[in-house]
Amino acid sequence: MSLYWSLYTAFFRIGLLTFGGGYAMLPMLQREVVDRHGWATEDALLDCYAIAQCTPGVIAVNTATFVGYKQKGVLGGLAATLGVVTPSLLIISLLATVLGAVSELPTVAHAFAGIRVAVAVLVLSSLIRLYRSGVKGALANGVFIASLIVMILFPVSPVWIVVIAVLLGILLKGRGTAV
Repeated sequence: MSLYWSLYTAFFRIGLLTFGGGYAMLPMLQREVVDRHGWATEDALLDCYAIAQCTPGVIAVNTATFVGYKQKGVLGGLAATLGVVTPSLLIISLLATVLGAVSELPTVAHAFAGIRVAVAVLVLSSLIRLYRSGVKGALANGVFIASLIVMILFPVSPVWIVVIAVLLGILLKGRGTAV
């Protein structure tokens, strides 16, 4: 029962203390899941996060479900998932009652502008950490740069980038080349 409670409370903290969605949650996910509890290695969390991005649904919820499932099966996945969504449900319910009346106030608009900047910094920090831990070697850097260029220059769905990267990984790993 203790591990279920740990999963719930860890993901509750993640859901409560991070704003901006799945990307902004990555630094806290790494602190809680890898550093604090040791439920996964950084590479395993990165893999889990990548899978969560490729599956339908919210990235943070998918990641919580995967981590919880890995620790304690279906009930562990449920505990982690409930933990990460509970704060949002509570906060959204509270904000829905208040926000309509105060959303036009200049102070509230400025607060949201500040939050957007902070979230952008968190996302950039996560991207740098993901790059450092996940992109190793000349070939992987080539795939990274090519993917980045394609996404910037062409209106291509990120799903196609992921599918092509997966196929390249399988193809190149089968030939003995590390990606």
